Amino acid sequence: MSQHLSKPYLTGHYAPVADEITTTALTVEGALPPELTGRLIRNSHNPKPGITPAHWFKGSGMVHGLRLRDGRAEWYRNRWVHTPALDGAPYMTEKGPDLTASTAGTHVIEHAGRILALSEAALPFELTADLETVGAHDFGGKLTSAMTAHPKEDPRTGELHFFASSPFPPYLIHHVASADGQVLDSQDVPGASAALKHDFAITERHVVFLEGPVTFDPGEHSGIPYGWSDEQPSRVGVMPRGAGGAGRIRWFEIGQGYAMHLANAYEDPYGRIVIEGPSVGRDGWRRSWNWWVGAPDRGAEPNSGSRGRRWTVDLAAGAVREEWTDDLTVEFPTINEDFTGREHRFQYALSFPDDLGVGNHALVKYDRTTGARSLLPFGTGQLPSEAVFVPAAGGAGAEDAGYLLTVVSDLNADASRLLVLDASDLGSAPVATVHLPRRVPATIHGSWIPDAAS
Repeated sequence: MSQHLSKPYLTGHYAPVADEITTTALTVEGALPPELTGRLIRNSHNPKPGITPAHWFKGSGMVHGLRLRDGRAEWYRNRWVHTPALDGAPYMTEKGPDLTASTAGTHVIEHAGRILALSEAALPFELTADLETVGAHDFGGKLTSAMTAHPKEDPRTGELHFFASSPFPPYLIHHVASADGQVLDSQDVPGASAALKHDFAITERHVVFLEGPVTFDPGEHSGIPYGWSDEQPSRVGVMPRGAGGAGRIRWFEIGQGYAMHLANAYEDPYGRIVIEGPSVGRDGWRRSWNWWVGAPDRGAEPNSGSRGRRWTVDLAAGAVREEWTDDLTVEFPTINEDFTGREHRFQYALSFPDDLGVGNHALVKYDRTTGARSLLPFGTGQLPSEAVFVPAAGGAGAEDAGYLLTVVSDLNADASRLLVLDASDLGSAPVATVHLPRRVPATIHGSWIPDAAS
């Protein structure tokens, strides 16, 4: 077996595709709701043929898009994000990091009419509506740092909150852009460390950062210089929003664990800040890291995968209460993004089997009011993507009145399909199925971009 094929992130559901294609007039089963008029765009790492990156995250970004309109699936297309890194340009140069040498392979969002492909170590890259690369976007020269792959748009103001995390000072910079895409504020955040900060959260009045035991490791040679350290404390930082807020950040130590992704955060009626997301311990993190670098799997203790966790920060008491919310191994938490920063009832996630990618997966829906958990299982050889929520027209304010969009990689048929699911009832038959012209590799994150936004 070749070195290329021996890497787990280049095989099975994750095997890269070798070319860019465009296919029109896709087959649709069922009826696509008319409000699904826009583009579903997903992003992930897809190295060129013959290239074997030392880490899954080092593979070049490729976006996969579906154009839906008036009940039709008009096209599918996939395109590499054409950054300097795609052609081999190094990220580190004699002058320091080249923020344009991005993989641009983690996420893709829309803000202020721009479609941006994101990777947290570099500048975002702008794409056209047809997924062609425009180039690096630095917000008119106002962004001189990297940009997180997980920005948060405030659904009330339209402001975009994002940050830069670095293993070197300044360790953390918080940015805010206006609804029309102008950088309004940038603040160095004091008290931050070299710990890896991949995601964060906002509430109506605060910005929330989590630091865990994954921190800068100069001995890591995969190109992603981080590793687990028992000496690195886990902390939550709560920063007031607005000018000068960084100077009033408060850091609270919490139990050991690393949260790669957060579902949401909000302020409860008592003024406490509630944060939720999956968290993983040392053994589960190292097993995941071995998969990402293609190292032998040293095994894992039972229940070592990432599980739902809740942190409740009482600012008045200066204390944090922690609790586990579920025992499933889950990742990629999502919500109805109209509830970003305020209390949500429903939460969605992808459930993983213990063997990290081979076996049965399921989409999960949590009802935080009743405590109910619903699962939509998939058969062996099928991997659904992160569930993207799209509100239904005339949903009458119900939080789960809408659709979940997930792209399913099916190794049995060497094919993929888009499922449009009723978010209010995971057990019902799909509202619609769109058959794609090829098997789409397992993607990381993506967005639904309605026509009104782009």
